[in-house]
Amino acid sequence: MTEELFREDATLTECDAVVTHVDERGVQLDRTVFYPHGGGQAGDRGELVLADGRVVAIADTRKGEQPGEIVHVLANADDRAALAAGAGVRARIDVERRRAHRRFHTATHLLCALVPHPVDGCSITAEYARLDFHMTDPLDKEALEAGLARLVAEAHPVSHRWISDAELDANPGLVRSMSVQPPRGTGRVRLLEIDGVDLQPCGGTHVSNTSEIGALIVKKIEKKSASTRRVVLAFKGSIED
Repeated sequence: MTEELFREDATLTECDAVVTHVDERGVQLDRTVFYPHGGGQAGDRGELVLADGRVVAIADTRKGEQPGEIVHVLANADDRAALAAGAGVRARIDVERRRAHRRFHTATHLLCALVPHPVDGCSITAEYARLDFHMTDPLDKEALEAGLARLVAEAHPVSHRWISDAELDANPGLVRSMSVQPPRGTGRVRLLEIDGVDLQPCGGTHVSNTSEIGALIVKKIEKKSASTRRVVLAFKGSIED
């Protein structure tokens, strides 16, 4: 299993690690700051710096076939020859991409607080964030933007803690997502709390205070089906705005 340093500290951008396995899928390390695609959030990109100074580009990060496996996908398959089990590397993520993920992922939790309906789909990238709500009522774009701006300006602290699987089973109302269930298997589940605003299981990366999110716009509201309303967020002033 890979030690997931990003679970406890999303601000970490690099770490020393040892290669544990290399195959056609990519590279596995004993520890990493790279977040693997999951929970709707895109995987990290970045690089591995070898002991001799060579740099291997990482195009994506994915979960492996076995629980606890994290695969760093090589941008160039030929770089596999430069890596071997036991080799030491310096793992570095794309800092700006991670920062966007942290801001957008936290913003989706604010959106959950404003729209009290189950979530049946989500996507968090560096360019936008999307949530699909299981609901039939229309949503007001201006009201959502005003609500998001208020929650960002109120500077709510963001933190996490761990609870047991049994504690989660005893509190099923904590789970908002219909499509992505909290990861199980380790005996504990990570709770993300935005003080006074939102509390739900989440393994993603987040900012430490809502003020760090910055100005948001509701780029689009769509009726995806008779029972689904899609909300797409972007950063105000971004290229995607």
